[in-house]
Amino acid sequence: MKADANAYKKSSFGPAFLFLNKKQRQALAVYYAFCRLMDDIADEPNVPDPQGQLLFWREEIARVYEGNPQTPLGQSLTGLVKDFDISSDRFLLLIDGMEADLQGRRYATFKDLEWYLYRVAVVVGLATLDILGLKGEKAQTLSLALGAAVQTTNIVRDVREDALAGRVYLPADMLAEEGLTFQDVLENTKPQQMAGVLAKMAGISRGLYSRAGDALAGCAWRVALPCRIMGWVYRANLAKIEKTGFIFQHKIKLTRMEKLTNIVYALFRNL
Repeated sequence: MKADANAYKKSSFGPAFLFLNKKQRQALAVYYAFCRLMDDIADEPNVPDPQGQLLFWREEIARVYEGNPQTPLGQSLTGLVKDFDISSDRFLLLIDGMEADLQGRRYATFKDLEWYLYRVAVVVGLATLDILGLKGEKAQTLSLALGAAVQTTNIVRDVREDALAGRVYLPADMLAEEGLTFQDVLENTKPQQMAGVLAKMAGISRGLYSRAGDALAGCAWRVALPCRIMGWVYRANLAKIEKTGFIFQHKIKLTRMEKLTNIVYALFRNL
């Protein structure tokens, strides 16, 4: 599979990248191309030997750090890791998460789910902040909150789509509180009870967005802006889902105008 060099432009905070310098934009384009490629390997149907492809990329990341990558994307990553001091876990942990998806891994508790959230969302936030110039404890705190907030919003938004692919991310103990099992999620036979579980997950998301907002205090505006845009867009999407009472059959998405409105709001809020 080929990497999408424009993946970052399609992200929910792509417009904020316009405020970064050229080197940062190019670095984000390379990193997001890697993320998009890993996601496609794990998610797209009819991908030949996806586990083998992820193993290849584990080995390619090792070659990146050794200075002898085999692919054009690997060669671009070599410059990225040198210029921005990106550690290998920003790539390898993401691959861990993609492997968990291929294996159909499920989670007994939210604490167990945090293992997955860290690998598919928090490390992406950390790599992004590496490129934006924020490292250390503040970057860790912000990524833990905002990355997990975005991914739990995705879990709520994509619950039906994931179930059709045989995947369930809602923890077993949260389901059991509403009298549900993993199989009930897959079969979508108890929408009212499912709405109760999704409402609880949405509550967790809202708390995480609030923590992310607190973590943004004092950040340089060029760091805060893309984070604030992403937060407002995803939070608005969560609010739109809440209006359905968490009973829906298809993915609830913001319209282009709704997304633009929230981007503009975040811009003014950041100023």
